[in-house]
Amino acid sequence: MSGFVSFISAGPGDPELLTLKGAARLREADVVLYDDLASGAILDLARPGANLVAVGKRAGRASTKQHHVNRLLIDYAATGSRVVRLKSGDAGIFGRLEEELETLREAGIGYEIVPGVTSACVAAAQAGIPLTRRHTSRRVQFVTGADVTGELPQNLNWAALADPDATTVVYMGRRTFPALVAKLVEHGLSASTPALFAESLGRTDERLVRTTIAELAEQLARGGAASTAAVIMFGALAKGGSS
Repeated sequence: MSGFVSFISAGPGDPELLTLKGAARLREADVVLYDDLASGAILDLARPGANLVAVGKRAGRASTKQHHVNRLLIDYAATGSRVVRLKSGDAGIFGRLEEELETLREAGIGYEIVPGVTSACVAAAQAGIPLTRRHTSRRVQFVTGADVTGELPQNLNWAALADPDATTVVYMGRRTFPALVAKLVEHGLSASTPALFAESLGRTDERLVRTTIAELAEQLARGGAASTAAVIMFGALAKGGSS
């Protein structure tokens, strides 16, 4: 008899930002396959005796290969287990969710997706700003700063990203942001456009930096490699709120 997989979006790491449905599924699970950024206190919500399996993928570190994660999902579900796949942020936003869903579909294994709080929303809330405003930011756009090779994607819509009336959020862009800014300025976005850099959201070492896209690009170019998760926001609203 085949089991069932619940994809739970853990949010930024603060257990209080996990949905009630996500918490309920954790308490019922026989097996929890969790990402590095979805570990910590959230795992305390799992059922005592549940099998907790780390399958994290982090840049610059030894990581679990995606095909191995896919294989584990099938193997555990095939035993009839209630499986939770715990992903950070919202699993549907740059979380490689489609690859795992396709694996389950091909194997005929049932699943559900429990949405969660993405880091863009948390960064804005922690900074005390909205993501939209009727007259100054009429659109929100999410973009990845890294392709499958870890480099800046070359097929981005530069005109849209350089729109000063949009709030743009860059995921996985710490290393490539200087190159991204060069392209944005080339396409007409002012170098003084406000930017917000947010890292370790929901954790004790959380840090928010308000600056401009040009200044942030310079800081990140000097900063070297880092292991903490970060999200970058830029646009008319990004420098609002109190420090």
